[in-house]
Amino acid sequence: MPRVKHASVQVFADYHQFYLQDGGVNPPAPEDWTDDDVANRVKVAQNVVVVCPIRDMEVPVEIELHNCHPGELGSEWDHIVHCFLALPTGHLQLHECTGGPVLDWHIEPGDYEVLVLLGGLATLSDDGLSGQDHYKVQVWPGRSAPLSVVRSWSPEAEA
Repeated sequence: MPRVKHASVQVFADYHQFYLQDGGVNPPAPEDWTDDDVANRVKVAQNVVVVCPIRDMEVPVEIELHNCHPGELGSEWDHIVHCFLALPTGHLQLHECTGGPVLDWHIEPGDYEVLVLLGGLATLSDDGLSGQDHYKVQVWPGRSAPLSVVRSWSPEAEA
């Protein structure tokens, strides 16, 4: 399905986090983490989706806005999570954990479905400082739905 918008950015994933959020609401970062949230590599709270990269360094992130579900998921993605994001002001931001926004789009206010795709996860160096990990976030108008892990990856599976 053709993209409406696309951007490639570098995100400093301090504390292994970056946020997709409604910048008009400026929601607080969630603090009620569970073991499932950590395993999912995604945490959803009101007006924010927290993505948890495997490195707390600068990581490449692509973000795509679509007008409907983007279609087939490629086999190059190790871990895929489907979730929901309410954007009541339509001010979509990709936000660093300890920095500011690295992407700022104004889109139609409403409810959106989100796919978070994580790839290259097995390439992390022993010291955790380098790797070929990469991330993609796809967003499209949709309905509220509970978070679901479509494809799961764990470092133990690679050992």
